Amino acid sequence: MTKKNRYAKRSRISEAKFRQLVKLFCLDLTATQIAAISHLNINTVDKYLFGIRQRIAEYCESESPFKGDIEVDESFFGARRVKGKRGRGAYGKTIVFGIFKRNGTVYTEIVPDCSRRSLQRAIRGHVALDSVIYSDGWRGYNGLVDVGYGKHLRVNHGNDEFVRGHVHINGIEGFWGLAKTRLSKFKGMHPSTFYYHLKECEFRYNYRNENMYKLVLKIIRNHPLCWG
Repeated sequence: MTKKNRYAKRSRISEAKFRQLVKLFCLDLTATQIAAISHLNINTVDKYLFGIRQRIAEYCESESPFKGDIEVDESFFGARRVKGKRGRGAYGKTIVFGIFKRNGTVYTEIVPDCSRRSLQRAIRGHVALDSVIYSDGWRGYNGLVDVGYGKHLRVNHGNDEFVRGHVHINGIEGFWGLAKTRLSKFKGMHPSTFYYHLKECEFRYNYRNENMYKLVLKIIRNHPLCWG
């Protein structure tokens, strides 16, 4: 009989094997690589990785609102651009909104569109009113001062302006590049799992200077996986 696993209720793998799986996950190996090293079935590995990513996403969503110097931007993930479909309405893409605090932490959220209503809702839900917000010139960011944000500074990408002193959004744009590079290895990702992979990118970025293995185990120990 499998010894009780504190990290996964009713688990069919041992706690030691689960710890090995988490360690390999933290090394950013693929499910196929983890299955080969751990000698677990690929379906079993996929099941546990999905559970781990769920707990990481929940942890990211519980983080406190951002405050200070904040960069905001949107990016498009997914299929190749369809010819003739350009800009913030690019067809077939998943729209992700990002908030970057200039101490190196990021928050991401999938949004339905780039409208002023959608972007303001995301900002007001995660950015303190006394923050300084930096964005590009997209009209979806109009009116932030009117809803209580004291300072909103912009760079005009349309006029090839990307930096004006300390006014830029280089931090969040740098994160977009890292996230897209990392996600490119998951070829054929199902749309229903994109959110969890996105949150994993956010988590890895925010805790890149910490012992990720210990942190992930702590998160799951506090909220174990549960299989019905």
